[in-house]
Amino acid sequence: MLKRFLATHEFLLLIAAIALTVCLAIGSPRFLAPQNLLDLLANTAFVGMLASGLLVVLVAGSIDISFTATASIAQYVAILAAGHAGVGLVGTVSIACVTGTLLGMLNAWLVSVLRMSSIIVSIAMLNVYFGLLMLFSNGQQIFSMPDWFPDALSWVVGMAPNGDPYVLNAQIIGLILSFTVTWFLLNRTGIGRQVRALGGNQEAARRVGFRPLRLSLIAFGYLGFTAGLASLVQAQLAQSVTPNVLVGRELNVLAAVVLGGASLAGGQGTVLGTILGVAVLAIMENGFILIGVSSYWSQCFIGLVIIGGVAVIGLERKRQRNQASRLIAMPAVTPRPIAGRAE
Repeated sequence: MLKRFLATHEFLLLIAAIALTVCLAIGSPRFLAPQNLLDLLANTAFVGMLASGLLVVLVAGSIDISFTATASIAQYVAILAAGHAGVGLVGTVSIACVTGTLLGMLNAWLVSVLRMSSIIVSIAMLNVYFGLLMLFSNGQQIFSMPDWFPDALSWVVGMAPNGDPYVLNAQIIGLILSFTVTWFLLNRTGIGRQVRALGGNQEAARRVGFRPLRLSLIAFGYLGFTAGLASLVQAQLAQSVTPNVLVGRELNVLAAVVLGGASLAGGQGTVLGTILGVAVLAIMENGFILIGVSSYWSQCFIGLVIIGGVAVIGLERKRQRNQASRLIAMPAVTPRPIAGRAE
């Protein structure tokens, strides 16, 4: 197992994450401070949770970048209900997750019915969802949170030397939960194996009896579910809801999943790789802030990661075409008769 792991993309990412950590620890002693690491996890939770959901969609052979608008709607509706209808923690989480799931499944249904590229449909729905949210909310922020919301699912797990508490909060719990559920879905369920087969070859999956619409509804719905859950942990972190604050972070999530080894062509991707992809981007961004480097460099890196992912797909398809051409061009071999047997 160790020899196989040393030959994987995840091992290279792990080496990159360790190297970045060592360099930043040397450049800024504050980087490895427990409080900074906890803050890093909390600030990364939104992107990481969305990355875990997007991984399932990419493995299924599709792509959806409307998840930030989905999260914005789920967040606004859930917090509005919590403040005006008096629903508790369970009700608020249920409203956000159900709203996100339904919007994600709507995307899957449109992709299947219209038979269009999922990227085109998701770009269109990103604008539709965001436009409807801004229309009905008038861009108004929500600052009045329920009394129980700011400290929900938060526990003090230690104390810093200066007396500040180390808190295990909803952001960290949500991040761990989302990756755990995603790993179980993809690796320990029949649905996960079918989703991976669908992304590898949709036509072959259909011929063996898999139902692409059903699997797409599950994949897109799961992304919507994680978007709804992530929207709540982001609202708790910010202690407010702003309708337009989440939209625009799609490329950060996509870059993390692609950097983790997921293929934009479908069928490939691991939870460990996605975790390491999220970690590398988060460490780099946090480190740039600590050592005083412009954050625009991280945006440049994100763009290069996406270009690299698309280039890898192009090279792989070219290799497959060349291999198919060589097989077609091979001369047919006439079998020789076996000696002593009548022809």
